[in-house]
Amino acid sequence: MNLDLTGKTAIVGGSTQGIGRACAVELALLGANVVLMARNEEALKTTVASLDTERGQTHQFIVADFSKPGVVLAAIEEYLSDAPDVHILVNNTGGPAGGPLIDAKLDEFVQTFHNHLLNNQTLVQAVVPAMKRAGYGRIVNIISTSVKQPIVGLGVSNTIRGAVAQWAKTLSLEIARYGITVNNVLPGYTRTARLDTMLDMRAKASGKSEEEIIVQMQSEIPTGRFATAEEVAAAVAFLCTPAAASINGINVPVDGGKTGSL
Repeated sequence: MNLDLTGKTAIVGGSTQGIGRACAVELALLGANVVLMARNEEALKTTVASLDTERGQTHQFIVADFSKPGVVLAAIEEYLSDAPDVHILVNNTGGPAGGPLIDAKLDEFVQTFHNHLLNNQTLVQAVVPAMKRAGYGRIVNIISTSVKQPIVGLGVSNTIRGAVAQWAKTLSLEIARYGITVNNVLPGYTRTARLDTMLDMRAKASGKSEEEIIVQMQSEIPTGRFATAEEVAAAVAFLCTPAAASINGINVPVDGGKTGSL
């Protein structure tokens, strides 16, 4: 099985913590040159320094705030002007705050749409020409199992994640003939800062302790535990390899079997 990414360059969004950081680590272990993209320059420097370089890789970073699409566009254009070869793009950024859909403000939908779908489109349009030239491209979007089964209390996120999934499927039909695949990885309950926020929210809403909420949530997962960021990253990294060349346009839940659909 060919899992070698030596000589490939991967841009990873939201890569200073959680799932994004785990993806960067895994791609570097497979030999890729990793370009981190996030807003915190100090965290970017720290993460870059921690990545594997045993295969002679050169890792870099791009400072960009995903809440500002114009900034993302300018940042990726500046990077590509000096380093135009990109083979892998992992679209990932933090989700919106939770809450009932009926209480959501219109601005929340607009901002989340910008953060996720519009930034994804911006980055894809920037890097696909290089992927076409190389005859090799992997675009992986970190979304959520909510595209298959909405998550209570995450109304805005459920709505926009669904739009991103449809965007990705459409894109996968258009560019596969150039050797470029587009897939979505759908994390379920994963031990990250976002899960901690959800636990706190549910505990306050129910009057239960976080420990009680954890027991309840894990009882809904066939494996009986939360996933780790590293387990999600393993799925992402595989989809980026030559071995996954014929896997295109799919949603891959990493949720311990919780999602109640095929």
